[in-house]
Amino acid sequence: MLQALCALFFIGDVIVDLSRGGHLQDLHLGLETLAAVALIGGVFFLMLELRRVLERMNEMESGLKIARGKMLDVTYGFFEEWKLTEAERDVAIMILKGLDNETIAQVRNTATGTVRAQATSIYSKSDTHGRAQFVSLFMEELMSGGFSADQAADDQRPDEARALPDRPHAE
Repeated sequence: MLQALCALFFIGDVIVDLSRGGHLQDLHLGLETLAAVALIGGVFFLMLELRRVLERMNEMESGLKIARGKMLDVTYGFFEEWKLTEAERDVAIMILKGLDNETIAQVRNTATGTVRAQATSIYSKSDTHGRAQFVSLFMEELMSGGFSADQAADDQRPDEARALPDRPHAE
């Protein structure tokens, strides 16, 4: 915006100088004209660059929405396959969100030992050997999946429904 204002100032100054009998051959007037042209070119370049950046941000946002939807699909697909109980699903989601056993116990109002036992059951059912391998299983699935923007367009759920809720939403 400042650059556009400077360009307008220089253009106005050049027009005033020309109307008072100035000539473009004059060094001062020639430099002002050159500065005005350069500033106008810069404004147009920045407008194009800003447009390109905004388009890239939209693409990245679409990719993030795809990943969220894919993560939700992968998560509940695995939970169904492993036949996790509701309590195990709750704990598994919190593990995926990065919470430790003590925090999960506080959130769920249960003993830490109960959460530890549920986590052990989850690891057993998922054929993993701990938290890191369990989370890695989901990341590997997401990274290897070939999903596209078309899949995101098919899924019209609001963002609140995509945030890994405690239970699957009926569609």
